This record gives sequence, C-alpha cells and structure tokens, in this order.
Amino acid sequence: MELTTTWYLVLSAAMFSIGATGLLVRRNPLVMFMCVELMLNAVNVSFVAFGADLNDVGGQIAVFFVLVVAAVEVVVGLALVVAITRRRPDATADDLSVLRG
Repeated sequence: MELTTTWYLVLSAAMFSIGATGLLVRRNPLVMFMCVELMLNAVNVSFVAFGADLNDVGGQIAVFFVLVVAAVEVVVGLALVVAITRRRPDATADDLSVLRG
C-alpha cells in the first residue's frame, strides 16, 4: 500500500479536528495552547504533503514560517499563563481579567 497525498490530508484533518475540539472543550490555558500547536502542526503536514505532491519547496518554506509564528505564540502565551497562575494557581481561561491588576 502506497502512501498518497490523500492519506496525509486525512491525517492532517484528523489532527486539526482533535485540536479544534480540545480548544473548544478545555478551559486549562496550557491545554488550549497545546491544542493550538496541534492545529498548526496539522496545517504543516498538509503544506508538506502538497509540496511533495507538486515537487515544490514552497510547502516546506511555508512550514518554516508557521513554525516561527508558533514559537512566538508559545513565548507570549506561556508568559501570560505564568503571570495568571502566579496570582491564582487554579486559574482557567476565563480568568484573564486577573491581569488587569
């Protein structure tokens, strides 16, 4: 059995669906960030699959930029999560008003 682009796109859709479901269901900020990262990695899989199918490096270049954006998102997001959990260890995503002071 040969792995075609369709299999990678099905994997990407499943990963994206799991990430979107986790983002909508969970209230823990760290879990929400992991779900966003899962969604970004699903998009990366589809970019690489299309790039390999078309014999183009454009998909891999797009993945590089998505990874840079994901790294920035992690830095800013984790700084916010640490700031919230220092004030309230049992904080959820609804407690962003804590940062007002």
